[in-house]
Amino acid sequence: MYRLSDVSLSFGSLKVLENFSAEFGCNQFTCLFGPSGIGKSTILNLLSGLIKPDSGEVSVTNATIGYVFQDTRLLPWCTVRENMEIGLYAANVPKIRRDNIVNSMIERLGLAGFTDYYPNQLSGGMKQRVALGRAFVVDPQLLLLDEPFSGLDEALKMEMRNLLNELISWHPCTTVFVTHDFMEAVQLADKVLLLKEKPCSVPTVYPIDSDRRCDLKYIQELESVVLGGG
Repeated sequence: MYRLSDVSLSFGSLKVLENFSAEFGCNQFTCLFGPSGIGKSTILNLLSGLIKPDSGEVSVTNATIGYVFQDTRLLPWCTVRENMEIGLYAANVPKIRRDNIVNSMIERLGLAGFTDYYPNQLSGGMKQRVALGRAFVVDPQLLLLDEPFSGLDEALKMEMRNLLNELISWHPCTTVFVTHDFMEAVQLADKVLLLKEKPCSVPTVYPIDSDRRCDLKYIQELESVVLGGG
């Protein structure tokens, strides 16, 4: 279980979170949903340790973390293989072990013919595959994703969602996913946290019925409730 407890955070005079609390259960998939600027990415950065709260507690003790960003953040001077092994290299994993792990992930992601390609030679979908692979090769206990598929067309988004589900089935981990796409949230998450006030204090929690993820009527009815239309 990972949690934020009574967390407050400001950037200058701008209050983003005020006495904010949330829990992220073991191997549970949580989507953070809400308008731009409400603090969704800030919550990811708090969980990752990239930023510290002004007050309150962030409970993420000794967790191995994978982080996937909207813009992939692949190093342009590194190949697919080199980008994917960065976290392993930083963790001082021996080269033979690194090679075995990365080779296995490259096969799993369908990138076997592209190991020596550079990011500027890859499509948007292939770049996100590399970014997902980079996050999963470290065997994350906590996986953070900040709108990773928002720049892709609808067909690729669905392909990437399916791939993410496959990877999580293969390596279960606690997952926190930021999105503006409600259908995406329902199709992926065990629960949705709605952030709607600024500064954000008390998120509204909506459990997702996993048996009805593809039920358009269910999605529309739930969206109406979440967005205040029903």
